Amino acid sequence: MLLNLTINNVVLIDRLELAFDQGLCVLTGETGAGKSILLDSLGLALGARAESRLVRQGTDKATVSAVFDPAPSHPVFDLLQEKDVILENELLVFRRVLNSDGRSRAYINDTPVSANLLRQAGDLLIEIQGQFEQRGLLDQSNHRNLLDAASGNDELLLKINTLWTHWHHVRKERAEADEKLAQAQREETFLRHSLEELDALTPEEGELDTLSSQRQLLMHSEKLVQAMSACTQDLTGENGVGGAENAISGAQGHLLNIPESARERLQPVVDALDRATYEVQDALSSLTSISNDLDLDPAKLQEIEERYFSYQDLARKHRVEPEELPRIRETVAQQLYLIDTGNEHLQELDRRCEKARDDYVQAAEKLSKARHKKAMELDKAINSELPPLKLERASFKTGIEIQAEKNWGSHGWDQVSFLVSTNPGSAPGPLGKIASGGELARFLLALKVVMAKVSPIGCLVFDEVDAGIGGATAHAVGERLARLAEERQILVITHSPQVAAKGSQHLMVAKSAKGKQTTTTVFALTDQQRREEVARMLSGAEITNEARSAADSLLG
Repeated sequence: MLLNLTINNVVLIDRLELAFDQGLCVLTGETGAGKSILLDSLGLALGARAESRLVRQGTDKATVSAVFDPAPSHPVFDLLQEKDVILENELLVFRRVLNSDGRSRAYINDTPVSANLLRQAGDLLIEIQGQFEQRGLLDQSNHRNLLDAASGNDELLLKINTLWTHWHHVRKERAEADEKLAQAQREETFLRHSLEELDALTPEEGELDTLSSQRQLLMHSEKLVQAMSACTQDLTGENGVGGAENAISGAQGHLLNIPESARERLQPVVDALDRATYEVQDALSSLTSISNDLDLDPAKLQEIEERYFSYQDLARKHRVEPEELPRIRETVAQQLYLIDTGNEHLQELDRRCEKARDDYVQAAEKLSKARHKKAMELDKAINSELPPLKLERASFKTGIEIQAEKNWGSHGWDQVSFLVSTNPGSAPGPLGKIASGGELARFLLALKVVMAKVSPIGCLVFDEVDAGIGGATAHAVGERLARLAEERQILVITHSPQVAAKGSQHLMVAKSAKGKQTTTTVFALTDQQRREEVARMLSGAEITNEARSAADSLLG
């Protein structure tokens, strides 16, 4: 519900802070007092178009804040979480700042957001209905959702959405397979030649690194052999110098000549020389092993280079890195396999498409039957609400038609339209085109009363839903608004005393002039003030005792 509305510097409003109760809140006041300014302010807080004319003359900016208290499970929280709006509590504060140059900034709980997100979130929390602002009802795209909400078709909708997604996926797979086959057929000669070349090379994962390493080794084979030979000679003493082993052995002999009692201090040296002996022997063994394993045949280098450059040539031809050739070979083979077995694959996809379509059709038919059943109940309930609202000659009908297959979707195949006829014998037509402003508001009221339990919107605002009616009809409108207020918060701007008398909270909108400034104010009425206001609405400028008595009767 809407808890508070704070307005600063909007047209005739200087500063105003309003607190709203649950139930039916009525706002009354003389024509021109500024009731429309309240709606403009609320619309601004909910993301409506920002216009510089709304900024109070003589000020540089206008600010409006609206505080809501939705249930923890309300869908608005899913929307805000999806948009990365971080919330520290469950109260939502919508704030809009409008500069005199027309630029504006929007916030939700002090987090900057776009005006579009403000509007999306606001549409989930509150619905403002005026004679020419029934967006939810006039927008035919909403009618199917309203009917489904009233029908409780959640499981059917979930199932058909799943089936639609699967059918769409299979159709996409079929189209892609068809395109791949056509492409492969156009390139068949090139593909077969490419596969022959790739099969001749038989590229393997990781082979290029091995070839590159072997190639580098063989390219420097002469220096490698010379270095290994010189190293062996130096270690063994074959170069005439003496060798590492002889040098270490001689050093060990010198230490062994030291008496046993003095050798303890040199024991670490003895141990190190022992280890050095073993390390030199290991090094000689490794040099011998490597020398025996090396294949330094020049023909081997030529063989490796031929294969290495074959990788490079094929990679350039296919415009890829040489390491990718095994993958390219697999891709080419798959394309040729598709050509050879393409018709079988397409036939299998056709069978899957047909099965997916049949499953979808069965679910769509079941969903459509559920909609038709609920539509009959809805039509009966709404038509029973019309006579008391002075629409006894009118009728309401929910139209359901199966769309062309190209328009089927995750919602099923039905197109739903709320149709009305305002005179007997007249063909029903779209609600927004057939009903006049006052009739439209009353049709809306009847629909809202019937569907009150299924909408997540916690607050409805009606602007002069009683326009052009009075007496018993106005009384019926008031009764239905009061009944609707049992399910959610209702705010009504009204000129009807019969409607005003049904409110559980009564706010008075008044305009006052001080010097050259005119200011709109709003204040809550006491019981006595409320009696006087209803009497004024009944009698006009001069309040009579008869009007007060009539007011007492209405408020009774």
